[in-house]
Amino acid sequence: SALREGMSFFGVLSTFGRPSLLLVAEKEAAFRLWRRWQSSNPDKPFEKILIANRGEIACRVMKTCKRLGIRTVAVHSDVDGNALHSQMADERVCIGPAPSSESYLNMDAILEAVKSTGAQAVHPGYGFLSENTVFADKLTKAGAVFIGPGAGAIEAMGDKIQSKKIARKAQVNMIPGVDAVVKDADDAVRLANEIGYPVMLKASAGGGGKGMRIAWNDQETRDGFHLASQEAKSGFGDDRLLIERYVDGARHIEVQVLADSHGNAIYLNERECSIQRRNQKVIEEAPSPFVDPEMRMAMGQQAVQLAKAVDYVSAGTVEFLVDSQKRFYFLEMNTRLQVEHPITEYITGIDLVEQMIRIAAGRKLEIRQKDVGIDGWAVECRVYSEDPKRFLPSIGRLSTYLEPEKSPHVRVETGIFEGSQISIYYDPLISKLVTHGEDRNDALKRMTTALDQYVIKGVKHNVPILRAMLTHPRFVSGDITTKFIAEEYPEGFSGIQLTERQEKELLATACLLHLRRQWRATQFQNIDRDSFSPPLMSEYHLRIKVGDSVHEATARLNDFDEILVTVLGEELIVSSESPLSSPLLEVNVSDVDVTIQCLERVGHNYKLVHHGTAFDVSVLSVAEAELIDYMPKKTEVESFQFVKAPMPGKIVEVFVTEGKEVTSTTPVCIIEAMKAQTILTPGCDGKVKKVFVEPGQFVQEDENLIELE
Repeated sequence: SALREGMSFFGVLSTFGRPSLLLVAEKEAAFRLWRRWQSSNPDKPFEKILIANRGEIACRVMKTCKRLGIRTVAVHSDVDGNALHSQMADERVCIGPAPSSESYLNMDAILEAVKSTGAQAVHPGYGFLSENTVFADKLTKAGAVFIGPGAGAIEAMGDKIQSKKIARKAQVNMIPGVDAVVKDADDAVRLANEIGYPVMLKASAGGGGKGMRIAWNDQETRDGFHLASQEAKSGFGDDRLLIERYVDGARHIEVQVLADSHGNAIYLNERECSIQRRNQKVIEEAPSPFVDPEMRMAMGQQAVQLAKAVDYVSAGTVEFLVDSQKRFYFLEMNTRLQVEHPITEYITGIDLVEQMIRIAAGRKLEIRQKDVGIDGWAVECRVYSEDPKRFLPSIGRLSTYLEPEKSPHVRVETGIFEGSQISIYYDPLISKLVTHGEDRNDALKRMTTALDQYVIKGVKHNVPILRAMLTHPRFVSGDITTKFIAEEYPEGFSGIQLTERQEKELLATACLLHLRRQWRATQFQNIDRDSFSPPLMSEYHLRIKVGDSVHEATARLNDFDEILVTVLGEELIVSSESPLSSPLLEVNVSDVDVTIQCLERVGHNYKLVHHGTAFDVSVLSVAEAELIDYMPKKTEVESFQFVKAPMPGKIVEVFVTEGKEVTSTTPVCIIEAMKAQTILTPGCDGKVKKVFVEPGQFVQEDENLIELE
């Protein structure tokens, strides 16, 4: 009876044939009965939870729910009907077309899904409606539990201006700035000059790196105001901006907090989140190599003070900027589960999703501050579908997708699988790759191994630069700031320069692949082919081309899995038992194990990936290589000067008309893709001959937007 009445309170009246509306008194009685049922079922706070999100975070929440025996409901757009989160759930409901505004941001559709499925609670994940007070209120009025903080705390901390006032009152360290809305571009310039450059313009209601711009002068402030306000309006439905001093050369360090409805609040150590591009985190680790125990306690205590100041209930994150003198300043509080929460789970042994669910059900925190320790080190890499050269999104279908070998120390959180489509409509995150080790070096070593094993084909991705950053001497030493990527890769990332030993490993593996294919060409079911097949030779004289470099090699095939090769003046024994068709090759080069990917095999040409960087390699006999020099070369055809779309996306604004004179840096249009906006410039001086696009139009990568003369 208690279960029946309690479930009625949470909106599953149709299950029991009861009327759709309850009187207030009956609701209150049902709520008390429901709490009584909960207390008698300590391991199952709810019977059914709807996850109002998609992708890896929806899958992540479902894993904890399944472990707790809680049934799950997935919501999905038209294009996500076969997505991984839809397949994992016990039930699924389509909530609209592909655009987020018509599906994952469609409150009415989600509320209807809650009602039709009888879900008692809703976990919002992160992004979308996770910090929307209107949504939280509507859920409460519908009789469902919002798994997150109360609407008051979301509103207080979601508004950057109000949150700074509250933080200052709670005696949290603050960055110099103005606790007021920037009226327009002129006001932004005035305030910037009062505060002093550099300054940060940021969305009052924003987060996740959206609606943020750094300005070093008046012109950048005007341009930044225009872009940041547009991104804020598009991403959060609120174009208000605030302005503050930009702490140059700072670290971004955040503190995880947990608070229940019984007045208990704790902090779960810190996360180092300084490796960023476009103000979005790329690599995170816990703990921070910069934080000492005294600093950790001070940051944690201030984070808890802020949480208590707004009666915070649930998991939340207080973010700080930290300068070189270990002075930390309040940045913002995220009133939701963070993308990088797994690294905190690794070092504390606490399932944050489970804690959120239990707290939402009214349970007391069973963890005390003295119980929170640090077990080893954890690192997270965000694997994005993007071009690491320009950090622009890439869309397409995953033709090959092989995740690293999982273990208790290697965790892959994803919402996709081989064959999935990376869409223009959503965030380009493919997965979160997380490793854990006894110490930082151990965790980093496991991460580089995992990245070497991660095979992704069909879209451009950032695994190459992730791999390079993890072994960069500056990163390894812990000498990092939020400007690390901008300083170390100012022109984007084009690959690493192999050491001599690494180059030998690449060349030797190419020889092994080539000779194994030669062997296979002469065999069929262990029977020699006809006399027209090329005979195996005792020794091969090869010419290997890697990019513009050419190397000579001599190789002998000992058996199908092993060769003896002489290259760059050294004789190497090379062996591998990996199938010839596998894109992942585990190779032993003179007693050294290496992992190399073979992404393409076309004739004598291979695309091999070593230490994260892809190399175009061709292997020919010396005679073949000499004959190829006589082949006619393809001539380059000159083309007209066009401004092309650097990625698929939507045209937000066009600034030029036909006949207008432009310089190489003149903004001509703005393109938006995967929640980010980019200003396009011609790259040369000229006159606009033709404009092919208009605001609101969707374009494909390399599509002509504007023609110049």
